[in-house]
Amino acid sequence: IGYYSDRTWTRLGRRRPYFLGGAILASLALLAMPNSSTLWMAAGLLWILDASVNISMEPFRAFVGDLLPPEQRKAGFAMQSMLIGCGAVLSSALPWLLTNLFHVGAGAESGQRIPTAVHLSFTIGAVVFIGAVLVTILSTPENPPPDLAAFAAQKASTAGAGHALREIFGGILGMPPMMRRLAIVQFFTWLGLFCLWIYFAPAIARELFGGEPGTPAYQRGVEWGGVCFATYNGVAFVFAFALLWLARRYSAKSIHLVCLLCTAAGLLAVAHWPAPRDLLVSMVLVGIGWASILSMPYAMLSNAIPAARMGFYMGVFNFFIVLPQILAATVLGPVVAHLFGGRPMPAMVIGGASFLAAAAALVFVPPDSAAEPVARPVN
Repeated sequence: IGYYSDRTWTRLGRRRPYFLGGAILASLALLAMPNSSTLWMAAGLLWILDASVNISMEPFRAFVGDLLPPEQRKAGFAMQSMLIGCGAVLSSALPWLLTNLFHVGAGAESGQRIPTAVHLSFTIGAVVFIGAVLVTILSTPENPPPDLAAFAAQKASTAGAGHALREIFGGILGMPPMMRRLAIVQFFTWLGLFCLWIYFAPAIARELFGGEPGTPAYQRGVEWGGVCFATYNGVAFVFAFALLWLARRYSAKSIHLVCLLCTAAGLLAVAHWPAPRDLLVSMVLVGIGWASILSMPYAMLSNAIPAARMGFYMGVFNFFIVLPQILAATVLGPVVAHLFGGRPMPAMVIGGASFLAAAAALVFVPPDSAAEPVARPVN
């Protein structure tokens, strides 16, 4: 998607056709998911939703880089982080708000397996998604290529699936040196996040609430895990305002380094808190890191890659989110089961160590103002 968005120019622009296509597909998946008749249908719709969100989001990161001058990109991505945090908090709380403030039925109606409040939440999410994208498309114009005739000629001379594959693989091999270093940071960052997302709730349900799966104590632990996740998303929303101020005074690298260390401290502390409420301290630290993770790496990256390939390299950068996700899904389970005797709490320590590794790798990334020149793509 990133590669083709770099090569697109229509009356709707370069990136905006992909926002619109992704938003339509994602909204349809959101509308269909609570009406799923089987588990496999729900799983398939989740895959469609995930892919469709990426069709919208990856060109959107390039869109921010396209429209903002380098000195404003930190603030632009920090604003994006703030809005992501706001959306995460509201979407997490939406079923509760519908039930308790608007008195929508919490139970399922006759013939429904999904509670009415949850069903309505999916519908609201679909409408908000497509509505927000339409606002962006209608209100924010894109800058056309400087020479449309040259752009069309280059596109025609490099058409074809074979050339596309050669250019994509060549571009991966020819990543800018700064991007290679930043990719290592991204890999360890997201490995730590997947440790958090997969194992935090079962870890505290077993270790702090003393429950086993299927028991009331375990369920209370899982529910408290949801409160903790809402807390860090809320903190990320609030801290994004601070990022706007910090971005005017400090480099993205310095900000991100401190935020990664905060997240590492938060995860390492999870295993040592004596009471569930103490976990909120860890979530404050994780929220600080989450706000930076959603903004500062992209600000650094956008200043180190060629403008003509912004979409492509933003997409390549996404590999270093997917690769740790695959690693966590395939390796962490057996490690927890066989090495830790089924105890998920050590996974929090692995997550904290991953963030320390990310911070150490970030030290070797050149400062914002000293980004290395872009490597020429390999053809």
